Amino acid sequence: MDRKLVVSPSPHVHSGLSTSQLMFNVVLALMPAFAVSLYYFGVGALFVTLLSVLSCVAFEYLIQRFILKVRPTITDGSAIVTGLLLAFNVPSNLYWYIIVVGSLFAIGVAKLSFGGLGSNPFNPALAARVFMLISFPVQMTSWPLPIESRLKLIDAATGPTPLAILKEGLKKGDTITQIADQIPSHMQLFMGVMGGSLGEISAIALLLGFAWLLYKKVITWHIPITIFTTIFVFTGILWLINPEKNADPIFHLLTGGVMLGAIFMATDYVTSPMHPKGMIIFGIGIGLLTVIIRVFGAYPEGVSFAILIMNAFVPLLNRYVKPKRFGEEVKRNG
Repeated sequence: MDRKLVVSPSPHVHSGLSTSQLMFNVVLALMPAFAVSLYYFGVGALFVTLLSVLSCVAFEYLIQRFILKVRPTITDGSAIVTGLLLAFNVPSNLYWYIIVVGSLFAIGVAKLSFGGLGSNPFNPALAARVFMLISFPVQMTSWPLPIESRLKLIDAATGPTPLAILKEGLKKGDTITQIADQIPSHMQLFMGVMGGSLGEISAIALLLGFAWLLYKKVITWHIPITIFTTIFVFTGILWLINPEKNADPIFHLLTGGVMLGAIFMATDYVTSPMHPKGMIIFGIGIGLLTVIIRVFGAYPEGVSFAILIMNAFVPLLNRYVKPKRFGEEVKRNG
């Protein structure tokens, strides 16, 4: 009987979970954040999420079936996760055609053009978000106000995010004390009472998802905790140096896409390092770049850019930060 040797990318250790099971657990972990987005943004959050998921699944099927001429892989659940994460990274009042274009970029360009699941160097949802931000900057930065926008799609009341308020105020020369009354409290930030992308606003909901992923052993603690620690330490140093020109570290952890990015996108198997030591270096890089972009860059937010930049370094980390080879002996001098 002929036997074929199947050559595939690492890792090669089987965890007992199939790809579809892993994706199902990620979907379950995203449900608390989705529920919070429905509460605060209502019909807009539902519309954007459903359209994003359906578009990603449809594009993956159509491209594989009619362009690549391969067996469609929509049953593995990865397109659903990409659709959810893409929806979680955009405003709940985004026009439908922008969502469809973003879905096409995520699946057709960022994923399938590199060979599909397991071969893409960059997180598809984040790559699409950056593409949409560059292509549709006004629409991608018009943030609906929570609760006030629950029954509206496009014509919802909008306002700046806490990070944008901070950036604009400091740019005008205001101090943190002068800006403080315009920014939600830490408890409001923790619960999600702020403007922002529909899936990133509630830290408590995202942390519940984090706990589920750790419990099911879908991810490890290394990347998220390293990102949180790095952001906390560096923003804390800046805050101690000048608390009137730098926000406190808790503010930086609870605002923007830190929680969503660190837990659900930086931990993507395909675009993150395989070894714990590499994961820690990866997380430090993301945290440091996020702080640099937020504090010294033109954009108020930097998580998406930070993760994509560090995605590019993953092959180097996997090459130079890896465990001892099986059977390898340490050379002794003399």
